[in-house]
Amino acid sequence: MGRIAGRFARVEPRRRARAFVLGLLSGLRRKNCWTIAEQAGDVSPDGMQHLLAAARWDAGAVRDDVRGYVIEQLGSADGVLVVDETGDVKKGSASAGVQRQYSGTAGRVENCQVAVFLSYAAPAGHALIDRELYLPRSWTDDPARCAAAGIPAGTAFATKPALARRMIGRALDAGTPAAWVTADEVYGADPGLRADLERRQTGYVLAVAASHQVTTAAGPCQVRALAARLPRRAWQRYSAGQGAKGHCYYDWAWAAIDPGKPGHRHLLIRRNRSTRELAFYRCYSPRPVSLPALVTVAGTRWTTEENFQAGKGLAGLDEHQVRRWDSWYQWTTLAMLALAFLTITAATEHARHPPPDDQIPLTRNEIAALFSTLIINPVKDTPHRLH
Repeated sequence: MGRIAGRFARVEPRRRARAFVLGLLSGLRRKNCWTIAEQAGDVSPDGMQHLLAAARWDAGAVRDDVRGYVIEQLGSADGVLVVDETGDVKKGSASAGVQRQYSGTAGRVENCQVAVFLSYAAPAGHALIDRELYLPRSWTDDPARCAAAGIPAGTAFATKPALARRMIGRALDAGTPAAWVTADEVYGADPGLRADLERRQTGYVLAVAASHQVTTAAGPCQVRALAARLPRRAWQRYSAGQGAKGHCYYDWAWAAIDPGKPGHRHLLIRRNRSTRELAFYRCYSPRPVSLPALVTVAGTRWTTEENFQAGKGLAGLDEHQVRRWDSWYQWTTLAMLALAFLTITAATEHARHPPPDDQIPLTRNEIAALFSTLIINPVKDTPHRLH
């Protein structure tokens, strides 16, 4: 909290922000301004609501502090920037950006807000470092609706890949050590994102649809047609990373694409060993790279899912009950800070106190439980609870 103290114009919101982050890190079953205020010993939620709605502090600068905190503790030359989106189901139509749209979290079309997030993944750990709320055209085409939700005048429609380009640019311009970017099909299909990364000499492993077209030495073709022509010997077994149940093994193959263009360009193909289902990735690297290296980057994409689960389960990332634009960014940024704290504490514990061979390292969940139990002291005064 000392790291972000200078982002607050007054001491009162700075202290309130500290109490708010402690509330996010606590074991509260539900986290909102009411429960966090009660946890802090406040007589009403007014102070916490004021922090998110009216207090003067720079959420963008705090976001930069979160990124700096993560990079300082976890930064690695072979770090990976991971783009993904998540949806939070909402009621009504007043919350900024809400409408009926597809939510990957729910797996269907829901009335929800959708946000694009940027994660940083390195050998020591992974955490969220940036966020952008997606505004559908139904919002940007309605200035009065935007004004009612506190959305800055003149905010234009931006696609999800455009939001990703904005966040990646911020991270790389700030000197974030990242050799790779990875994301799903929504972002892999965007030529502007690929061109941005190639100009910066940053490698990428971006998922694409089976109908995506590439150019080979034999001419243009769809990626599924290219996969069908590969001989049996082209497939090799590698792990896409270690999950809760151990390593996830797939069959992998690759083929050179875009002959004559600068850099090293490949189509990476993943085949499920049971269902034979295929997944495709368009890859670029300014330097020669091995197949196992591309497989490792492709597997890194799932760290964002882990960040979403931890952020929502441990730091209240999805429990915001706010409607206005600034309030969403402020809640989300403080939740990202709380998650970064848990990630870095776990990484530090792993480095300083490796567990015995018969034990697993402490996870973010255990760190959160210990911190809540040993450090955070909720108000237990009976009159306060009854009030």
